[in-house]
Amino acid sequence: MASLAQQFCGLRRSPLSTTRLSKRYINPTRQTQKPISVRTVSAVAINNAETRERLKLKEMFEEAYERCLSAPMEGVSFTLEDFHSALENYDFNAEIGTKVKGMVYNIDANGALVDISAKSAAYLPVREACIHDIRHVEEAGIFPGLQEEFVIIDENEYDDSLILSLRSLQYDLSWERCRQLQAEDVVVKGKVSGANKGGIVALVEGLNGFVPFSQISSKSAAEELFNKELPLKFVEVDEEQSRLVLSNRKAMADSQAQLGIGSVVVGTVQSLKPYGAFIDIGGMNGLLHVSQISHDRVSDIATVLQPGDTLKVMILSHDRERGRVSLSTKKLEPTPGDMIRNPKLVFEKAEEMAQSFRQRIAQAEAMARADMLRFQPESGLTFTADGILGPLTTDLPAEGLDMSDILPAEDLDDDIPPAEEDL
Repeated sequence: MASLAQQFCGLRRSPLSTTRLSKRYINPTRQTQKPISVRTVSAVAINNAETRERLKLKEMFEEAYERCLSAPMEGVSFTLEDFHSALENYDFNAEIGTKVKGMVYNIDANGALVDISAKSAAYLPVREACIHDIRHVEEAGIFPGLQEEFVIIDENEYDDSLILSLRSLQYDLSWERCRQLQAEDVVVKGKVSGANKGGIVALVEGLNGFVPFSQISSKSAAEELFNKELPLKFVEVDEEQSRLVLSNRKAMADSQAQLGIGSVVVGTVQSLKPYGAFIDIGGMNGLLHVSQISHDRVSDIATVLQPGDTLKVMILSHDRERGRVSLSTKKLEPTPGDMIRNPKLVFEKAEEMAQSFRQRIAQAEAMARADMLRFQPESGLTFTADGILGPLTTDLPAEGLDMSDILPAEDLDDDIPPAEEDL
């Protein structure tokens, strides 16, 4: 045992060298500790600077808060009174019926969005964009950028936006226009859009007017007049009662007053009957009797005329009370039978032949007046050598008036319109 202990005790380790100890404790781990310490110090410095900045801002906000509580208007030139005055100047009136100006900035299939300087955009539905029926606002000339005056007609309960209308304003203008036209007693055109038991409905200035059957000059059925334009005059214009009554008969009376015997007008064949053809001459129906188509006998009118044909006719007679006009193409024939063989020539010579007809009628009337004066010398009137009616003088030639230029009465028989059957 002793020897063993001695052996252990006798063990000795060589002393550690200073160099080895230094190398052992001076290692990379210790070398990296120094940069860590530097970054930590820098972070602390940055945090301190941010804290000071926050504290400074906090003090500024606290001072501003105290100043708002104690003197809110200090240093402000815009006073509270100025603010209220500005509100009065730019106060928006959103009551129903108010007219506002706005600009369209967007359109869609159902209408248009309009900026009227309100808290939200207003909307113009397509049904309110025009007095006429349209499918899209573009048909009424409404595009983005359009500036127009609108009227507020409603409010959308879902988003409190306003509903605008142009239709209402156009209705007001149309009623005003109708009142003006009635005062001027002018003839207007109305397109037939419907009918009922009492008459027809015609569109005039964008408004639906009523024309009683008793105020229609022609005997055409309502179905035949649909989509046709008729000359009309105003009988009653009452916007409050929405009553617009029109008359075709009054308009036709004015047109007929301008028709003189022997006048040439352009007409369109409306219908054929066994006794003649009805011709539309400017919205008024006239009868071209079968006996007045040509000097030659016409056995079948359809061989000469067809509905829709355009032709020139001459006014033979005009019954204003009964609203009847008698027409003739026979008097316009350069030679008998031309209306059957060469109607184009008849229409080319129409004015010339009508002028000749009027001259013959004038001569016949002059001869009739001369005969009357011949048997009534007490009238004190007579015809001069130039055919002018004047006072009786002693300058008349002893042999009397020269009547040789006036055709005998028997030569005018063919120019006097024959009697037509009562239709």
